[in-house]
Amino acid sequence: MGQVFSSLDDIEFNQLFVDFKYTAFRLETLQHYDVSYESREFSRFLGGERSEEFEGIRGWIDGTVAKAVANGKKMHRVHVVEMPLSSYIRFEFASAYDHTTSAGEEVRILPVRAGEWPEQIPRCDYWLFDSVKLVLMNYEDSGRFLSAEVVDDPAQVIRANNLRDIAVASSTPYQEFVAKCDV
Repeated sequence: MGQVFSSLDDIEFNQLFVDFKYTAFRLETLQHYDVSYESREFSRFLGGERSEEFEGIRGWIDGTVAKAVANGKKMHRVHVVEMPLSSYIRFEFASAYDHTTSAGEEVRILPVRAGEWPEQIPRCDYWLFDSVKLVLMNYEDSGRFLSAEVVDDPAQVIRANNLRDIAVASSTPYQEFVAKCDV
């Protein structure tokens, strides 16, 4: 393993989202992420308030996604989601994906029945930059971030590329998914 980041606020970790030249891909597999900057908004969402773009996500949208897209870069992700959707996933759709897709991020959804999982896709989260820099995202079962690790092993990088291709081919564009699903 290469460099390890213990915080999502790490300057060097965030520099990865500036330095990539062509593509940044994210595979998400958790049904809940315990992110401190979302906790207040998530509580409001659970209380029945419509979740809109909020300060914690605005920096990501304006400072990362929109800038990358404006510079001709592609940001895309696939999120494997269990059906029926968890409250957190419904919150993430409304407070994040609705806005990041408007900013140019390509979000795709791979729905599965609760208790089932796509055979070819492991339960692991990662970022893949320019198809050559793999960063494994490590979380507790509760969704609390533990660390991000840069992987130097070429075989693991190739596997992450293959998983990306499988996930993209097996998934549905976000807007198409929400149009067919009662979110």
